Amino acid sequence: MNRRNQRGSAMLVTMILVAALFAGGAVLVSMQLGATRSTDVTRNGLSALYCAEAGLAAARPVVANNYANWSGSLGTATEPSWLSGINHDIDGDGSADFVITLKDNDDELPPLTNDLTHDNDLKIYIVSTCIKYPETPKEVRELVQFNLNATCYQSQEGGCGGNGNSN
Repeated sequence: MNRRNQRGSAMLVTMILVAALFAGGAVLVSMQLGATRSTDVTRNGLSALYCAEAGLAAARPVVANNYANWSGSLGTATEPSWLSGINHDIDGDGSADFVITLKDNDDELPPLTNDLTHDNDLKIYIVSTCIKYPETPKEVRELVQFNLNATCYQSQEGGCGGNGNSN
């Protein structure tokens, strides 16, 4: 009689153990997938930052040499047409990787309000936005100053065009 009451109990214990192992495996797989997704987002974020910085480096000399075109390009959210000569494809896949816009700094003195379409102090921001990675957009800005009669010495602070100090 005792054996009849225990009939199937080993199968029940085995089923519970197998279900627990499957649940544990599912949790581990879920954690690994989450970590992989997180790694992808981080990698794409860094790549987008490098892409935006490359756009800034490509645009810096062109913007510096075209002061006369600054005024018509300030206050718009679109890339100026005179920047079309820059190679926007840094990875060679045939499509543009970044967009460059120009933004005026806050250069009006009180009580005047800030006019983003007019430059008063020969300083503007170059804004480079990476469009290659839309899920992790990155934007970098650099304040540049136009200096009409300056002689650029590679070893001076900032170097030529802000490309470092080669002392």
